[in-house]
Amino acid sequence: MSEATPAGRMPVLFVGHGSPMNAIEENRWSRGFRDLAALLPRPKAVLAISAHWYVAGTFTTGNVRPGTLHDFGGFPEPLHRIRYPAPGSPELARRAVKRIGEGRASVRDDWGLDHGTWSVLLHVWPEADVPVVQLSIDGRLSPPEHLAIGRALAPLRDEGVLLLGSGNVTHNLGHAFTAWRTGDSATPAWASDFDERVARAFEAHDDGILLRALETDEGRSAHPTPDHYLPLLYVAGAARPEDAVRFPITGFDMGSLSMRSILLGGVP
Repeated sequence: MSEATPAGRMPVLFVGHGSPMNAIEENRWSRGFRDLAALLPRPKAVLAISAHWYVAGTFTTGNVRPGTLHDFGGFPEPLHRIRYPAPGSPELARRAVKRIGEGRASVRDDWGLDHGTWSVLLHVWPEADVPVVQLSIDGRLSPPEHLAIGRALAPLRDEGVLLLGSGNVTHNLGHAFTAWRTGDSATPAWASDFDERVARAFEAHDDGILLRALETDEGRSAHPTPDHYLPLLYVAGAARPEDAVRFPITGFDMGSLSMRSILLGGVP
């Protein structure tokens, strides 16, 4: 593991998680997830914002032992047998709710760790010995409200908590599945342009661009639904202007699915 930052502040990380099959396949993306471990100080806990807990409300998982959710269909049985038995942290779940505001968020115990979280973390910490809490995404909120929640959670970085956003910078499954069926691996201009726009916005710490990105023509093509984009706003909100920016993983899967990861802070 790398050394913690001099101030002891954890970095913030966004990961393009892609297909659940990355959990069990040996490929470019699973190797990239494993390599993330060398870039991260060991956290006391992880607070994960996954695209796959997209509901009407802001909740944290208060489970002492969160279950491994197989929130997908049509995949082989070995994937459904995967378990990631990381402990939860009811204390962190409560602290996150308090920072967001108890009138705007609450703790639940009827969710667990979905594949947006465990398909990445089983490569980063395969021993499953780091406590993990998930935070839901309230689909009713505006982009500035998602960003504001990220800002409210930012102080947790100084308590040893890794804030992890998991989605994809571009996520048009209709295009991706068509490309996979036809064998067309070319990346369309709307995907590469949007991916580049997001990367440059993070480098400049320009939240304004990120807040408006889905309103562009490229944004509407890149995200027919906003669920896989919104974790980026939590990560941007939790970042600080002085955080160095690194892209440990880049590239596209299935033609148009950006697998870019973004690491802010904690970089020498």
